[in-house]
Order: sequence, then structure tokens, then C-alpha cells
Amino acid sequence: MAAIQIKKADFDEKVMKSDKPVLLDFWATWCGPCQMQGPIVEELADELTDTVVGKVNVDEEPDLAERYNVMSIPTLLVIKNGEVTAKAVGLQTKETILDMLKK
Repeated sequence: MAAIQIKKADFDEKVMKSDKPVLLDFWATWCGPCQMQGPIVEELADELTDTVVGKVNVDEEPDLAERYNVMSIPTLLVIKNGEVTAKAVGLQTKETILDMLKK
């Protein structure tokens, strides 16, 4: 399953109320490292059946970026039961992201 686009309007439903862990990729179209992170995130979205994988475009959803103090992109967050359990800033390897999900 491909990563889903997360908007402020559906954030609570898709992220905060999720019964599965959620991996969020904060990104922008103009961000070079984000473009390299994207395929890794999409690959994980296809492989992980027990995790919701979402993408937040910081240009379209600045309130969500501000809510989680996203100052640099790409930023990855893992949210479980409404709480941030892991955060990584900058380009991450697939292995690092999988480790984040295990926390």
C-alpha cells in the first residue's frame, strides 16, 4: 500500500486514533534530501502491513509541521497511541527507520 497523504483535517482520524504505529514523513517538493527519502518511505509503505505510513507536505500543512517542531526536512516521526516515540531529522536509511519503528 502506498504512503497516504496526511492533511490537518484528517490528522486525528488517520494518525492520533490509529491502532497501528504511524510513520510520518515531513517533506517538500523543493527539498533534495526529501526526494531521496521518498522512495525509501514508499518502499516501507509497501512492505509494512502493521504500520500506517503517511507523508506530510510542510508547504501545504505548516500547522502540522509547527505542531511537531519540524524545523528541517526531511523529518520522520513515529507516533504510537498518539505519542511521538521516535524522531529523526535528515535523510535516513531503511534500516534506521525500521529501528525507529521498534522503539
